[in-house]
Amino acid sequence: MNDETLRIKIFTKMIPEKEDLHMRGLRGKRVIITGGGSGIGRAVCERFGEEGAEVAIFDLNDEGAHETTRLIQQAGGTAQAFNVDITDRTQVDKAVAAVEAGGPIDVLVNNAGWDEIKPFLDTDEALWKKVIDINLYGPLNMHHAVLPGMVKNGGGRVINIASDAGRVGSSGEAVYSACKGGIISFTKTVARELARKGVQLNAVAPGPTDTPLFAQIAQGEGGEKIAEGLKRAIPMKRLAKPTDYPGIICFLASDDAGFITGQVISVSGGLSMHG
Repeated sequence: MNDETLRIKIFTKMIPEKEDLHMRGLRGKRVIITGGGSGIGRAVCERFGEEGAEVAIFDLNDEGAHETTRLIQQAGGTAQAFNVDITDRTQVDKAVAAVEAGGPIDVLVNNAGWDEIKPFLDTDEALWKKVIDINLYGPLNMHHAVLPGMVKNGGGRVINIASDAGRVGSSGEAVYSACKGGIISFTKTVARELARKGVQLNAVAPGPTDTPLFAQIAQGEGGEKIAEGLKRAIPMKRLAKPTDYPGIICFLASDDAGFITGQVISVSGGLSMHG
């Protein structure tokens, strides 16, 4: 064996196996994730479970939340499901108190969302209210319930799942876009307010994603045409998958993101590119 071969072997041994690589500082952290019963939320919950975090899943879809819990526990992680309507402040307060009874909340991921694609002039006040309650008031309820504990404990991380619709608009999603634009501005504002308290807030803006909600939208009138048009418009020529998001979300919750706050990161296959 020559010196070069020996050097390569020693270097290779210094690199840990893939399964040993984790985000720094997530093991043992206590995390609340809304909308964790399916889609992006489930993928994020599973990743936090793999990272060794204790996962609390808030979802109106009780069956889906319990299935996510089962998947995490089956993989050796720790998780608990809570049947919560995030538009109901009383339910939110009760569930947050139940989680805090086991210890401080370190991370909040506001992921739950809903929409129905229609031109704005074809919508009505009932639809506006449902979209706003879920996509804007729901996250406001979660922030108002969780942030006081983070401030008291000297720090925490919040990752808000916004949307590129809130940055550049999206035809057929006027009210949804307004909500997500509001969440982006809210994230930046509260990040400024709480920076000295050790609480960091950032937003992730997904592009079109192959989720059960998107499939439901695609089955509606003109939905298939919209879906195909989106695929053509994305430079990477595909819809995102739920598994495209957990990495950036866990990173923003990790020690490696200790000096990042008030930022918005698009994950859209290049559909939108912000400087």
